[in-house]
Amino acid sequence: MNTAWLKTRQTKYGAYAGVYIIVIVAVLAAVNFLANRYDKSYDSTANKQFSLADQTIKVVKGLKNDVRITYFDDQQRFGTARDLLDRYSSLSPKLHVDYIDPVKKPQLAKAAGYRRDVSILVDSGIKKEEAKSLSEEEITGALIRSLKTGERSACFVTGSGEHAIDDTDRGGYAAVKDALTRNNYQTKGISLLKAAAPPAGQSPAAGAPPAPGKVEVPADCTVLIVAGPQHDYIQPETDAIKAYVEHGGHALFMLDPPLSMGRSVTDDSSGLNALLASWGVTVNKDLVLDTSGIGQVFGLGPEVPLVASYESHPIVNEMKDVATCFPLARTLDIKNSDKTTLTKLFATSDNSFATTNLSSGSIRLDPKKDKKGPLTLAVAGTWNGIPIGRFVVVGSSLWAGNNFIRFNGNRDLFLNMINWLTADEDLISIRPKGPDDRPLNISPQKINMLFWLSLVIFPLGVIGFGMVTWWKRR
Repeated sequence: MNTAWLKTRQTKYGAYAGVYIIVIVAVLAAVNFLANRYDKSYDSTANKQFSLADQTIKVVKGLKNDVRITYFDDQQRFGTARDLLDRYSSLSPKLHVDYIDPVKKPQLAKAAGYRRDVSILVDSGIKKEEAKSLSEEEITGALIRSLKTGERSACFVTGSGEHAIDDTDRGGYAAVKDALTRNNYQTKGISLLKAAAPPAGQSPAAGAPPAPGKVEVPADCTVLIVAGPQHDYIQPETDAIKAYVEHGGHALFMLDPPLSMGRSVTDDSSGLNALLASWGVTVNKDLVLDTSGIGQVFGLGPEVPLVASYESHPIVNEMKDVATCFPLARTLDIKNSDKTTLTKLFATSDNSFATTNLSSGSIRLDPKKDKKGPLTLAVAGTWNGIPIGRFVVVGSSLWAGNNFIRFNGNRDLFLNMINWLTADEDLISIRPKGPDDRPLNISPQKINMLFWLSLVIFPLGVIGFGMVTWWKRR
C-alpha cells in the first residue's frame, strides 16, 4: 500500500515537472517570437547614442516608395553595420537593407552601384546618394538628398562684413555651410551690388521680371540669408531684398546690436531696419542681458541669453525643451498688417533685461530704465501676396557661428528655419547628432587617492579582515 502511494506521488511530481517544463518552453518560445517580431530596446545613455533621432524616424516612417540602403564591406564587419542599419529597416517595411561583400560577390556589388570610394549607397528610385560614413547623420542626410528632387541653393549676402561660409574661425559659418550641404542645399555667397539677370528663357525665382541693369537677387536662390552685416546696406540692396520677398522669395535675417568691441564695430543697419519695419518687425537698438543665472550651467555669461521654451509655430514645435542660446542679441517687436502675418518664435525668460546703453565701454544693467523680460528674440512672417513670401528675423547672428552652432538645439533651430522658409516642413525635427566626446578628466590629487584606495587601503583591509576571522576561529 505504501509502495503504491509512493508511486502515485512520484507520478504526480513527474506530471508537475513535465507541465512546468512545457510551460517554460512555451513562454520562452513566445518571448523569442515577440522579440523577433517586435524589435524593442531601451537606450539608457545620456545622449541617446543608440536611439534614432526624431528626423530619421519622421523621414523613414513617411516613406511612400521603397528605398534600398546597400552596405558594401567585408562580411566580417556586417555585424557592426547591422547595429545601426537594422534600426532603420525596423521603422518601415518600405526601407530595405542589403549587405554585400564586394570581394566575394563582385558582380552583385557592381550591379548595385559599388565603387571603391563608396561604402554605403542609398537608392530611393529617384536618385542614388552616398553616405560618407557609417553614422546616422550621414545616412539620414543621404536619404534626404535621395528623396528630394531639384536643386536648392542657400545664398548668403556678402559685401557688408557678414559671416563668411568658408570661415572656420569661431565666428565663421563653415559649420552652417556643412549642415546645409548635408541637407541637400548648395551654398554660395552673392553680392547684391552686382546685377544678376536670370538665364535666357528663365523667369526669376521671386516671380518678378528682370529689368536691365537693376540690382536683384539671383534667380537660382531658394533662400536668401543675411548673416550679421557689420555695415548698413545701401538702398539698391534693400530694394532687391524687398522685391525678392514680396514676389514669393524666402529670406532669413540675423541682425546684431550696434556694438563696438575692440576692433570689431557693428553699425546699426538702418536700411534693413526700415525694410523690416515696413513688414511690421521693429528691430530695437538694445542688448539683452540674462540675469537668471541658468546660462552659468553651460558656462555662459549674462550677454548670452538662454531659451528653453518656445511659441507655437512649425519652426519650433519640435524643439520642446531643447535649449538654444543667442550671444549678443537684440530684441524685436511685431505688429501685423494687412500685408503681413507675424508670429513670435521664442523669447527670453522673465529674469532678463534689454539695455539701451550701448555706447559705454562696459555695459551695465539699470533695472529702473532697462526693459524687463520676457523679450522677443525671433519672428517668423509671411508676405500675403501671390505667391506668398516668407521671412524670419533673429536678433543675433553669432548663435549660428562655428562656436555656437553645435550648442544643444542651435543647429536644429537654424535648419528648421531654412526648411520652413523653403516649404520643406516635412524635414522640420530634431536631427541626428554625433557621439559625445566625454573624456574622463582626473586631477593628480584624485589619481593619488585612487592609488592608495585600490592598491593599499582596500587590499590591506581585506587581509586584515581575513586575519581577524582566522584568529577568532583558531
